[in-house]
Amino acid sequence: MYQHLDLKAQPLPYSIGKVVCVGRSYREHALELANPVPSQPLLFIKPASSLVNLAAPLILPKDQGVVHHEIEVALLLGHRLCKATPQQSLAAVVGVGLGLDLTLRDLQDELKLNGHPWERAKAFDDSCPMSPFVAVEDIGSLHELPFSLSVNNELRQTGNTQQLMWPLGQLLAKISHSFTLSPGDIVLTGTPKGVSALHAGDTLVLTLDGQHYFSARVAP
Repeated sequence: MYQHLDLKAQPLPYSIGKVVCVGRSYREHALELANPVPSQPLLFIKPASSLVNLAAPLILPKDQGVVHHEIEVALLLGHRLCKATPQQSLAAVVGVGLGLDLTLRDLQDELKLNGHPWERAKAFDDSCPMSPFVAVEDIGSLHELPFSLSVNNELRQTGNTQQLMWPLGQLLAKISHSFTLSPGDIVLTGTPKGVSALHAGDTLVLTLDGQHYFSARVAP
C-alpha cells in the first residue's frame, strides 16, 4: 500500500489524498503533441488509488495501447489551501519529489478526439509512481529546480521549473481558487518534452536537483 515517504524510506505524517495534475504547463511539451498552449492551467485529478511507491515494480496495463512516461516535479502539501495567495501556497509545501504520470496515450488521443474526459487514460490504478520526498528546506530553489528521466541509460526528458508557464506559487494559488487542497495532497506540476513509450523490463533513473537519484523498473 502506498505511503508518503522521506529519503530514509520512513512514512511521513500526512494522509493520502488526491493528486492534482497540471497539463501542458511546459510549452514545448504541448507543442510536441500538437496540443494548443493553454492560457490557464489545465487541471485534472488522479485518485489516491493511482499512487504507488516508485520502488515497486511498475505495472503497465495490458492490451490498452502505448503507455507513455511523463516525469513531473511533485509537491507534497502540509497545510490546507483555499483561495490562497502565491506566498501562502509556497509556505504550504513540505516536500518535493518526482512523480510519473503514466498515460495510456492511444486511449487519451481517442478520448480527446471525442471531447471526453481523460480519466480512463490517466487515473487508472498505479498510474502515478511516486518517489520519496525531499524536505522543502533541503531543496535549493523551487523556482530553478532541474530534473530528468533516463530509460535504459538513455536520457529521455530534462526540465527545470524555471521553464514553467506559471511560477509554482502562482500555479498552486490558481489551483486553490478552483478547489481546496488538503494536507497530504500532491500537485504534479507538469512534464517537459520528450515523453515516449515504456516497455516491460525497462529500467528508469529519475534525478532531482542534480543530487537526488531514484530508480524504478517496469515489471516483465
